[in-house]
Amino acid sequence: MIANMKYLRGLIAGDRQADRVVPPSGFTAQLTLFAAAAMAFLAVFALALSLAAGRLADRWGDELARSATLRIVAPLDQRQAQTDAALRILETTKGVASARALTDADQQALLEPWFGPDLALDKLPVPRLIEVIENDEGMDAAGLRLRLAAEVPGAVLDDHSRWRKPLIDAAGRLRMLGWISTLLIAAAVAAMITLAAQAALAANAQVIAVLRLVGATDDYIAQAFIRRFTLRALSGAAVGTGVGLIAMVLMPDASDAPGFLTELGYQGVHWIFPLLIPVLAGAVAFAATGTAARRTLRELA
Repeated sequence: MIANMKYLRGLIAGDRQADRVVPPSGFTAQLTLFAAAAMAFLAVFALALSLAAGRLADRWGDELARSATLRIVAPLDQRQAQTDAALRILETTKGVASARALTDADQQALLEPWFGPDLALDKLPVPRLIEVIENDEGMDAAGLRLRLAAEVPGAVLDDHSRWRKPLIDAAGRLRMLGWISTLLIAAAVAAMITLAAQAALAANAQVIAVLRLVGATDDYIAQAFIRRFTLRALSGAAVGTGVGLIAMVLMPDASDAPGFLTELGYQGVHWIFPLLIPVLAGAVAFAATGTAARRTLRELA
């Protein structure tokens, strides 16, 4: 434990003599900073996509699970009577919080995106729709269908189960895609930093040989590379995360229009997640640089 604390203290504080081994600027430094910043910027949006997909799946699941649609398919002269009968049944059905027959204006608004504003409902066999909202207990859809079949032969109950599952599955796949993208970004950061560390070690092979001659251990040399590349990744990721969050804040507000894009972003405690990106980038750089440094130093021995 004491040895680990000393190692961590030395890694944070650094060593001026050991830091001379690592080039302070140049191609490897610029590559590390740019890769960390670019990947952190992308990670901000990948996390936003994943969290938005999760919220969307939950919202769709809750809304569709608590709603159903009753279609009254009957001749025009019987449609109103069957609609009234169906509403009476729904009023006495356990688990139904409310039921409302859509007016002609409501149905006109539903069909307008497909058929335009001049659709004449009275000239088309459009069924009357009844919107059913369930309470927390839920209703017995199978029992309700049996009652409707006996008393309202033109009623067709749609509990949205065939629509709900594909929508939730699609949102779940989007959420998984966001997390996979985040993992791929972390892997790309690790690969780029590994290449940069190997290039820096190879370029300083002669300096490393001299340090070994004067008694420097491989752990001493590796610590200098780990510290420098970890700090570079941490600072680059902090810049990329900051730019990404600014871009998220500046996105146009589309809260009045329902859809997936209105959910894209961070809400509540979810704002903590992007703040962890620089820390994770530093951890990835720490592990990747340590592995690359020790492997390369063994090869240079």
